[in-house]
Amino acid sequence: MIFKKEKEVIGMIIKYLDVAEECLLTAENAIQSYINDKIQDAKVLARKTRELESEADLIRYGIRDKLYSGAYLPLLREDIYKLVESIDKVANAGEACCDFFLNQRPVIPGDLKPPFWEATKKSLDTSIPLKEAVLCFLKGECPIEVARQHAKEVGLHESEVDKLEWDLTKAIFISDQDYSHKLHLKLCLDVIVEVSDRAEDAADHLALTILKSSF
Repeated sequence: MIFKKEKEVIGMIIKYLDVAEECLLTAENAIQSYINDKIQDAKVLARKTRELESEADLIRYGIRDKLYSGAYLPLLREDIYKLVESIDKVANAGEACCDFFLNQRPVIPGDLKPPFWEATKKSLDTSIPLKEAVLCFLKGECPIEVARQHAKEVGLHESEVDKLEWDLTKAIFISDQDYSHKLHLKLCLDVIVEVSDRAEDAADHLALTILKSSF
């Protein structure tokens, strides 16, 4: 019975990962549309992003209930749910990023649009190696060391985002925009890189869960 519940939880987490991935991809497309001045398209995609994040939340609640019913040994039960919660923070950050663009409408100068888009895509795409790492761990289809390597790749992606953030911050503040505009652009950038920061946190939690499960 316990093994059956574990399989059910794994299936729910895989479904959650798929919905969270779609949420982040939709947010990414919404921001791309915004940067390309396709505001109406961005609005539609932003609405879809919120719907997907809400759908992911419902799945997460189901995972929590299933864990409370006895799936997994007590030693791992809390870590499994905290892992799901940490991934949920990535999806939340993606939604928040999308909302920032559509609610606050930052005016991005033409010469800064390419680096803003590059930073956005790189930050939100950090979720890709994170999903691979989680699936590798949950399905047990690859050695633990491979799952750990996928988790490390998340950190490498996050470091690339840090470099883009540093370069873009410099470009913002040496531009000829007025200071309040520069601050708004920097605030926008902070929201963008929050996604990769949360993905790195989730990868760290995954690494800890892998370590505990190997004993």
